[in-house]
Amino acid sequence: MGDPERPEAARPQPEERLSSDTNENEAKSDEEPLLRKSSRRFVIFPIQYPDIWKMYKKAQASFWTAEEVDLSKDLPHWNKLKSEEKYFISHILAFFAASDGIVNENLVERFSQEVQVPEARCFYGFQILIENVHSEMYSLLIDTYIRDPKKREFLFNAIETMPYVKKKADWALRWIADRKSTFGERVVAFAAVEGIFFSGSFAAIFWLKKRGLMPGLTFSNELISRDEGLHCDFACLMFQYLVNKPSEERVREIIVNAVEIEQEFLTEALPVGLIGMNCVLMKQYIEFVADRLLTELGFSKIIGEANGNSLQYSCLENPMDREAWWATVHRITKSWPRLSTHTPQVIADELVHLKHL
Repeated sequence: MGDPERPEAARPQPEERLSSDTNENEAKSDEEPLLRKSSRRFVIFPIQYPDIWKMYKKAQASFWTAEEVDLSKDLPHWNKLKSEEKYFISHILAFFAASDGIVNENLVERFSQEVQVPEARCFYGFQILIENVHSEMYSLLIDTYIRDPKKREFLFNAIETMPYVKKKADWALRWIADRKSTFGERVVAFAAVEGIFFSGSFAAIFWLKKRGLMPGLTFSNELISRDEGLHCDFACLMFQYLVNKPSEERVREIIVNAVEIEQEFLTEALPVGLIGMNCVLMKQYIEFVADRLLTELGFSKIIGEANGNSLQYSCLENPMDREAWWATVHRITKSWPRLSTHTPQVIADELVHLKHL
């Protein structure tokens, strides 16, 4: 008889084996250094992944609390806003309040359980903490601006009361529940949630800062967009470590789907035109963010392809306007070290200048 300690002796008999889908995913997990089970997962030192550890320390150094944000000057500004501006801002806050909880659901239910590398587990643990701060901040903003208890309850239950918020939430929740998708596919999906689903809303709030409005809201937006940018960068770093990456075609499919949902959200369901921004340029901005995410993941951009893809850039009616827009984008982005931490604010500023195209 063979040695019971040898790996081959521990293989399950045919009748004990799991379904082919589960078996295949488990086999791939065994091939992934990030997912391979080891008693080393309980001990942090010595550091085996210094770049992942550096990300964790960067997140740790950026910690903040909701109590640090002064909302005392926001209410007078809020009371002077137009009704459509109040509608837009309150619904954006409702989306954000729900979405951070969904991100945490994924971290608790899936990523923190799947990833075995202690450096990455440290990052995910801290991300869970800061996502709770984000959720608290958004809830506090709604609580401050909305005095009617019924309206407040409506906003706090956005996943059930707002179909367009539910659509985005369902897309993210589907990835948490999906037991057939690979870890790599889900990393891309949640990079899209934090990189694409949040991008246009961040830019819209930054535009309020350009107008000198709502200092508490806009300051919290700076802090949160910085955090989410780091989370998106971390997802891209984790993706680079994967042995079994999803194909470029599959990654593009996930990204394009997220872009279409986000464009519909901010140009049809909750159009940025309500606060005076340009919907066409917002659509292009979302596409631009998606392209930058693709490059961070190690793939080529979709911009400029002539294959009728739904992520192709929309043409403005005036070709000169289109050239001016992309010249502006090139000028303000050529020196960016990363997309995530700088894009929303500077693009929002440019959207102001070009909003009447």
